[in-house]
Amino acid sequence: MSDFLLNWLINIPGFAAPFAIAALGLIITERAGVLNLAAEGLMLAGALAGVGLMIHGANPLLALGGSMLAGMAMGLIFAIMVASFRINHVISGLALVFFAEALTSYIASAERWTNKAIQGLEPIFLGQDVIVYVTLVLCALTVWMLNKTRFGLTLRAVGENPGAADAAGIDVTATRFAAILIGAALIGLAGGYLTVAVSRIWVDGVVGGRGWIAIALVIFARWQPWRALLGAILFGCIEALIPRIAAAGFDVPRYFLQMTPYLATLAVMIWAAARGRDRWSQPAALGQHHIREERG
Repeated sequence: MSDFLLNWLINIPGFAAPFAIAALGLIITERAGVLNLAAEGLMLAGALAGVGLMIHGANPLLALGGSMLAGMAMGLIFAIMVASFRINHVISGLALVFFAEALTSYIASAERWTNKAIQGLEPIFLGQDVIVYVTLVLCALTVWMLNKTRFGLTLRAVGENPGAADAAGIDVTATRFAAILIGAALIGLAGGYLTVAVSRIWVDGVVGGRGWIAIALVIFARWQPWRALLGAILFGCIEALIPRIAAAGFDVPRYFLQMTPYLATLAVMIWAAARGRDRWSQPAALGQHHIREERG
């Protein structure tokens, strides 16, 4: 039993990291008033770029950099849709997810990357890889950026009242573009981490719904980075437990184990709804377009 607990605890940070990084990306985007339901697609883009670069000989950190760029490229499409063309945020996000699912599947099939194992990241300290420690730094930097910098103040002002921000001379569209691209880079990194460090292989749908779970995690965290980190650890505990139970030979149905993260997600959503909308602390202009009126 002690070995079971030790192996479980060692694996929790690695399973929690992609949830935390994706949630931070979503928080940055949504604090600017952009409802981002495209996380699953952005993670898929990052996951494919990471494994593709590894197959072609890149080192893991360079591959993760490519994952961030892939996330930003996909995020640019999302930014143009919602910030420039002002297409409905929900429709834009869902459309991008379906597009990413089809595109990544096509590219992986065409390049024959499916089911090719890669070396991946190796532990550097206490059984954890570098990205686990980077996640803590990213969380601290996100808190600092949102609360202590001019850009963070601008971003939050746009998310709360874009009309007032516009009147104060803030470029609402440019701010939202920046928030989307920064957030997409982090979400792409989360996807890349899944293939470069966790699964170390590409299969279609490798993200496995984690993007949707990250969205629920942001609601659970009430758009606060440190709360998101704690929530990610909770989901990491659940995900790390699944292979440990299977490896230990406990007689638990496999499909029940696989659905436990989603049961936890439902519980989080029910909890958030029960607290009441006024206590969610969501940005006031979340999901709303800003159309600058003509000034005479």
